Amino acid sequence: MAQSPQTPTQYPLEGDGTDPDSPPRMPFLHMWTDLDGVSHIADSLMAGFGRKSVGGPAAPQWLRPFPGQVSAVAFAVLPVGWVGAWHESPAPQWVVPVRGRWFIETQDGVRVEMGPGDIHLGQDQGTTERDGRQGHLSGCVGDEPCFQMIVQFAQSPAASTRHPF
Repeated sequence: MAQSPQTPTQYPLEGDGTDPDSPPRMPFLHMWTDLDGVSHIADSLMAGFGRKSVGGPAAPQWLRPFPGQVSAVAFAVLPVGWVGAWHESPAPQWVVPVRGRWFIETQDGVRVEMGPGDIHLGQDQGTTERDGRQGHLSGCVGDEPCFQMIVQFAQSPAASTRHPF
């Protein structure tokens, strides 16, 4: 049974970047498959930021290198009312909503809604069908389309566990 929509994410951005000895940690929503083949989604934090210039005379900023070979970058528009039937993410992927809102519901019954400022890592490959559900259900929320940027990886860039980084 689905829970009430949750507000992403429960974790605030940790550190404002002004203290060079205190790297920030960035919140994101992570969807993964457990050892029983059931999908889950929960808040997580990304650590590993270091100070580096992006080039030339630009002052150092906090950057977090990310492992993995990018296989595709795509842009999507979820029309108002769109709902994607139960499915797995086609590849491990970051989904970044840039306008509008969308939802994900996982096999464990958790439903979250996301909008601009939220980021999501989808790693629900290898789920097992249970009661007609496999992977996740997703769709557009509200009365405007949801515009997204999607970055897919050739292989999973991290372990498919609750806190991968």
